[in-house]
Amino acid sequence: LGDSEIQNYLASNDSLLFNITPTHFPPLPPIIDQTISITIIVAIFITMVSLGCTMEVSKIKTHILKPKGVAIAVVAQFGVMPLTAFSLAKVLQLGPMEAVAVLICGCCPGGSLSNILALALKGDMNLSIVMTTCSTVLALGMMPLLLYLYCQGFSNLESAVPYAGITLALVMTLFPCGIGILINFYRPQYSKTITKIGLSLLLISMVVIGLLASVTRGRINVMLTVLSPQLMATAALIGYSLGYILSYLFRVNRSTIAMETGCQNIQLCSAILKVAFPPDVIGPLYLFPIVYIVFQVGEALLLIVLFWVHQRFFKTTKKGGLD
Repeated sequence: LGDSEIQNYLASNDSLLFNITPTHFPPLPPIIDQTISITIIVAIFITMVSLGCTMEVSKIKTHILKPKGVAIAVVAQFGVMPLTAFSLAKVLQLGPMEAVAVLICGCCPGGSLSNILALALKGDMNLSIVMTTCSTVLALGMMPLLLYLYCQGFSNLESAVPYAGITLALVMTLFPCGIGILINFYRPQYSKTITKIGLSLLLISMVVIGLLASVTRGRINVMLTVLSPQLMATAALIGYSLGYILSYLFRVNRSTIAMETGCQNIQLCSAILKVAFPPDVIGPLYLFPIVYIVFQVGEALLLIVLFWVHQRFFKTTKKGGLD
């Protein structure tokens, strides 16, 4: 978008960022900006299809009839995570758009990576999949509501978030997810392959987007902004521990709840930040989910190593992962 188009876009949307000072980063060349946008859209489409390929109606029914685990996961996903994101944004005194990026990440539903990490910790794979399914559906209403509520705690953010755009993005993600469910129902032999492709694409797309955003001349400030101490601390502190504590208190599979709570759908987060906000407002902060996933994968791998060392040397026989 050109400057005049952005101004017209802002002027025609009362819910957008009138009170937020635009960022002052050199704009990306149009071809690179379009490439990043297309990469994000393609990545979220394929990964949401792969997420749908893990969902089975029979498994969902089983856990709905015994909803304790799912209920705790929902509280952790839409209670603990957004509150933690809000608290860290306040404590670390993040700027307005930094706070928006962190809040959107904290309010996102769980991602498909959590299923793999839960499996590595010998958690309840079925519960993890059902939790991801439920959080994805509930995000349609919960995410805009939570963003509205928490943005009231920041000056200039009361009417700063494009709720209509975010809701539209959430609705659009349900379509490829539905395709995945149909594939899993009618052609289950392809589900595992598609899921592997989706997870691989997640990692590859994040690397590609980061490189495209940073290689352009004069973009060193991009990385300095996204890798600021405040944002890195936020990315490191949001995550597994509070979900684990909550599941421990209610005696539900801890590794599954912890992984589901900490692993957000970063493709959705990046898509919302890049597509729903004008580029001169969001600046490079659509890259924050990449920083978040690096910390979360790193912390998860550390937990997995510690878990397997414990299993190997202490010969734990109890089921349920970290239980």
